[in-house]
Amino acid sequence: MTVYIDPPVWPGHGHLWSHLISDVSFDELHLFAAELGAPPRAFERDHYDIPSHRYADCVRAGAVEVSSREVVRLLHESGLRRPKGRTQPRT
Repeated sequence: MTVYIDPPVWPGHGHLWSHLISDVSFDELHLFAAELGAPPRAFERDHYDIPSHRYADCVRAGAVEVSSREVVRLLHESGLRRPKGRTQPRT
């Protein structure tokens, strides 16, 4: 199982956030997030929003640190990218 996380640089709601993704499947991503205790509401289209104070927990659990640009590339290449307005991946 490989999941990826970008640095917590995305501002929102008074915090900085990371994006946690899988390049294999949403099932893999949901399993990893559940094991971390991430709430289902943190899932947005194709990633989990992870607050900066949980970043190190994700890395300790096995998430691979990558750039934000790499997160987007991995999602596109895997076919798991879900742009705003699209709820299902392209087939």
